[in-house]
Amino acid sequence: MNGCVLPAPRTPMLARLGDAMRRHRGWIIGVQWTVLVAYVFLVVTPAFLPLPESGAHLWDNLTLFAQFVFWGIWWPFVLVSMMLMGRVWCGVLCPEGFVSEQASRVGLGLPVPRWIKWGGWPFVAFLGTTIYGQLVSVYEYPKAALLVLGGSTVAAIAVGLVYGRGKRVWCRHLCPVNGVFGLLARLAPVHFRTDRDAWEAQSARAAVPVNCAPLVDIRRMESAAACHMCGRCSGHRDAVALVGRAPGSEVVRLGSREADHWEVRLLVFGVIGAAIGAFQWSASPWFVRAKLATAEWLVEHDSFALLGSDVPWWLLTHYPEANDVFTWLDGLMILAYIGTAMVLIGGWISVWLRVAGRCLGTPRAHLHLAYALIPLGGMGVFLGLSGLTVALLSAEGIRLDNLALLRGVLLTLACVASLVLAGFQVRRTPASGARRAATLLAFALAAGGAVMPWVVMFYLW
Repeated sequence: MNGCVLPAPRTPMLARLGDAMRRHRGWIIGVQWTVLVAYVFLVVTPAFLPLPESGAHLWDNLTLFAQFVFWGIWWPFVLVSMMLMGRVWCGVLCPEGFVSEQASRVGLGLPVPRWIKWGGWPFVAFLGTTIYGQLVSVYEYPKAALLVLGGSTVAAIAVGLVYGRGKRVWCRHLCPVNGVFGLLARLAPVHFRTDRDAWEAQSARAAVPVNCAPLVDIRRMESAAACHMCGRCSGHRDAVALVGRAPGSEVVRLGSREADHWEVRLLVFGVIGAAIGAFQWSASPWFVRAKLATAEWLVEHDSFALLGSDVPWWLLTHYPEANDVFTWLDGLMILAYIGTAMVLIGGWISVWLRVAGRCLGTPRAHLHLAYALIPLGGMGVFLGLSGLTVALLSAEGIRLDNLALLRGVLLTLACVASLVLAGFQVRRTPASGARRAATLLAFALAAGGAVMPWVVMFYLW
């Protein structure tokens, strides 16, 4: 670490907690069954109920209650938990991963084919789910939530029934949020770490193999990105333990050679670029003006096909009873807005990361530096999702004082965290002081591309 980040000592209390998770595996499975039942009930039941009337409330309408649980509490704070505790949600609570693993226990057990292992699936799955969710208004309507969340769960079960034996093949390779969770978990101040020397010292001693459901190579495990924090391997060969570490230290010590192109694309173009477009379009005056101008042009040229609203609800939002119907033009404009945001924001960040890498003069340095943007990416998605939390609470007459100040503080903290991580990364290189300063300036300009769209949305519109 070259003095940049304090070494993480073995923490006995955390190690005992990890061992307790292993010993009390039955309790964890019980929790998972409970979460699964609640998840299925809250996803399925509201889809068969009428839409809430105007006077309905969270406490007397199941549809609104489920909406608040999923999009107002669950998703925003699952993201926060990744940054604070690693992927505990995945290993202890996630119903989708749990049912995929259970299905895999009784399935065909086929080996995982090469096409499933393609590194680009997390990016493609996240992008596809994000865009499709906006087209069908997944945050507002229970049928759309059942289609997106339920469809993902059915796919997870199907993959489990075909591939692996008691494994989470879906979670490791195909889950739409696996890549996002893996990025955020790199910031966590706790993780399961393998002591390679202790492992080798016990190599001649017989040990019961550990079934690592997410297919992590436990012997070489250092990163928290793929570990589901289930505790099954805690104490294995007296080499694996839950330990503390400096927040973000994994990002700092990540070698340029270990940086992954697809992870960086997911972070820059997906978690930052596409996510900003998805959260922003419905509040954007630019979107409204562009759509009106396009509609006027179509009318003037007697072209009405794109203005038709005869679209099924599973393709575009179509709820006449709620006066919420998308036309083909709406769908195309949403696609264009998200795509433009992804290209412009992601492109801006990529250009300045390239410049920063050139200033540093280290091969693949731009990829390494991109990981320092994880705090900004995670905070941006949290702020976007929490916007629905605020909207739902406001509908109940609960208003959050100083909301603008709170958002500003969170954005500032995330920006500072990213700059600090980049600073630690740069300090580990042999570059001169002038090159380091130029690198950090270029990185700051890249980070600005992740901050300014939120500033525009929260403070200028």
